[in-house]
Amino acid sequence: MDQSLLLGTVGATFPILGAASAHAGEFTGVIKKAIKFRDVNEPKLTIEDRFRLIKDLGFDGTELRTEDKDSAAEFRKAIEKTGLPVHGIVNSSKPDLAGAVEFVASIGGSSVLYVAPYDRKRPLMESWNENQAVIRKGLPAAEKHQVKILVENVWAGFLISALDAVRFIDEINHPWFGSYFDVGNNVRWGVPQHWIELLGPRIGRLDIKEWDERKHRAEGLSKGFSSPIGEGTIEWDAVR
Repeated sequence: MDQSLLLGTVGATFPILGAASAHAGEFTGVIKKAIKFRDVNEPKLTIEDRFRLIKDLGFDGTELRTEDKDSAAEFRKAIEKTGLPVHGIVNSSKPDLAGAVEFVASIGGSSVLYVAPYDRKRPLMESWNENQAVIRKGLPAAEKHQVKILVENVWAGFLISALDAVRFIDEINHPWFGSYFDVGNNVRWGVPQHWIELLGPRIGRLDIKEWDERKHRAEGLSKGFSSPIGEGTIEWDAVR
């Protein structure tokens, strides 16, 4: 089987509680690798078979989407049969964070990825305040179930400065809220290692994918993501 079909973005998982005590540059916990379930491009396989394949490829876990709640019983069975855990779920911009938290907790996961929506036609602080309100509404459930809500840096144009990201997280100031830091996405707006230094223990998950500035310039914006990890222009030694 061509493994290139299976590997899209790779999530790196920190032990959430242990990471909070580390300073930037002094991480002493364990980082586990996960792959998004829907990146396993084998539609003929059952859920259980895909879980088994992910485990056989050496991953420590997987991530689902909020929409997978409809198949929750099948996922629980796959977890039980294969021993492969679900690390978290991708909730995108859906405002029902409490519901997402309850779903991921029911299958043993510990994080919810949130993409903060941003309407460029409206004042920035309206989106800022609305997103913080959505997150705060979900935090009682997050605390109850010990699930971390993590905001991802994406290309929507919201939180494109490391200092803005730090401020956004610190204004909420809650132990069950932090950053889902996407290394590849970040290159468009900044320098990943600089963001990591500033975000430090606020980071609860990493999304690892490559960016190649040469392909971006020669072939177009979206082609920047087409290089395998380690063959693009991200300075991985500095990121580490």
